[in-house]
Amino acid sequence: MQQPLVSVIIPAKDEADNLPHLLDEIAAALVDIEHEILVVDDGSSDASWSLLTQRAAQDASLRPFHHTRGVGQSTSIWQAAYQARGTWLATLDGDGQNDPADLPRLLDKALREDVAMVAGHRVSRRDDWLKRLSSRVANGVRAALLKDNTPDTGCGLKVIRRDAFITLPYFDHMHRFLPALIQLQGGRCVSVPVNHRARQAGQSHYGLNNRLWAGLIDMVGVMWLRRRSRLPAELISQQTTDTSPNLTTAGHAKERG
Repeated sequence: MQQPLVSVIIPAKDEADNLPHLLDEIAAALVDIEHEILVVDDGSSDASWSLLTQRAAQDASLRPFHHTRGVGQSTSIWQAAYQARGTWLATLDGDGQNDPADLPRLLDKALREDVAMVAGHRVSRRDDWLKRLSSRVANGVRAALLKDNTPDTGCGLKVIRRDAFITLPYFDHMHRFLPALIQLQGGRCVSVPVNHRARQAGQSHYGLNNRLWAGLIDMVGVMWLRRRSRLPAELISQQTTDTSPNLTTAGHAKERG
């Protein structure tokens, strides 16, 4: 298999009824793009792992991983990013609510613009009122305090440069703050509207306590990081003979041809 342009990362817990159709949709959306799919089964108690291993035997682009106990979405994404081979990472949730048909558009924008991340913005949510309310409150508080200029950081659909992601500080729930963390490293993020769908099977593992209150606690930590960061910082070498800026931070410079 050639080195993929994009590594699709899916954290999934008890999503055996949603994964087959989701994987079919990803394959169809990326049929003309060299890709791989890394699914992290985060301690599922259903048939997710059996399904993934059987499918991987027939599909070389699928690379399943497994946790013996649930450790969370951020840890799953972070570990998969280090295993990924692609230049870009694309993340989406395993419940099928993110539409893989949006992936080529996000990837195209990432390739055309000088950005480290393209984030999806779920303009029309297909969730119950409690999820919509908690997300609206969390997004409003986060935007006011972190000033990350991202209307929907909770959307699972994102495209991120791998070299930018692996320089980020790791902590549980970091996936909720990726735009702010990327910006702390000097990277630029943009948001684009994406489709959002109702869950077809299974049930959400998130509620008010682990979505809103935990997020507020984590936000204090990200605010501390933001206050203490001194990046980006222009680094000029002894050999510099012109006034063009050098690299400001690892992982965010354009590739040189």
